[in-house]
Amino acid sequence: MDEKFISEPIKPLPGAFKPAAMTRGEPALPERFVWSDTEYSVVEVLEAWKETGPCRSGGSEIYLRKHWYKIRTADGLIMTLYFERQARSKSRDKARWWLYTIETKETT
Repeated sequence: MDEKFISEPIKPLPGAFKPAAMTRGEPALPERFVWSDTEYSVVEVLEAWKETGPCRSGGSEIYLRKHWYKIRTADGLIMTLYFERQARSKSRDKARWWLYTIETKETT
């Protein structure tokens, strides 16, 4: 399998969230989302992790920056998504959910 770098925002569909994660202080991973004019459904979370980083104003604090998820979609694709805790100020529509990579089958 090869990973294809994407780094584009996705659009979670309304009502496609499981709110239980939010009670733990985590973002609610969308069960359905649109990317590149195609709708995808999440059927399995294969892995989840968090990314931290130092305070951007020079302090010694460490902050939670991103929540990462490796998922399998209904059509069998493996995708890596992430949620930015603080949207980039110059990002399109201040997107917070992003598609990072898609695993593709090698072609020989």
